[in-house]
Amino acid sequence: MSKNVLILGASGDIGSAISKQLSKEGYSLILHYHQNKASIKTLIEELDEQTVLQTVRADLRKNTEVHRLCENIFFPVHAVIYVTGIAHFGLFQDVLESEMDEMLSLHVKSPWLVIQHFLPEMIQRKAGKIIFITSIWGDVGASNEVIYSSVKGAQNSFVKALAKEVGPSGVSVNAVSPGFIDTKMNQHILNEEREDIIAHIPLNRVGVTSDVAHTVSFLMDERSNYIQGEIVNITGGW
Repeated sequence: MSKNVLILGASGDIGSAISKQLSKEGYSLILHYHQNKASIKTLIEELDEQTVLQTVRADLRKNTEVHRLCENIFFPVHAVIYVTGIAHFGLFQDVLESEMDEMLSLHVKSPWLVIQHFLPEMIQRKAGKIIFITSIWGDVGASNEVIYSSVKGAQNSFVKALAKEVGPSGVSVNAVSPGFIDTKMNQHILNEEREDIIAHIPLNRVGVTSDVAHTVSFLMDERSNYIQGEIVNITGGW
């Protein structure tokens, strides 16, 4: 039986790469997006149409829309991959309270609510996969990205704690933590800054979205079932 995978943030660069990889491997996909309808349409055109079960639109910064998303998914969910997120740049002293609330809702409370909704069925089946895409900054922190680092650190802690709680029930919980990946999120970085970052990466290149997607594929495979509560770094040694 094909496994149904809910991918939250499927329209982004990393979400699209994960969707393509899992589609090739025969998983059935439920694809979430927020504003980027054009990207999700293009993605669906590139996938095997038989692997796309449903697309769902929701602003995951809003509790009401998170609940609506969960209630409007019409298929059993065997795996949840939480990719969606936004960066926040600037001095911590200048961060608005509204921006704090938005970052907390999107990166912390939203995945809590989604996973809380689908977890009972996974526990009942004694099987399930939960995978977060976090960030290197959730481990080491970054100046001028204090809020982003904080919420990604919260995701890492959630993964480690939930993995211990649901491991006896056969549910796998892990995260993939990318370093510098060539995506639109990093397009604001100047060429000089980019070259400086690459100079500090032992593999001497930026990461690409397929690096992340292949790691997610590995964690989805039953042969990785003894991996539990891990934050897998995809950083090139950075």
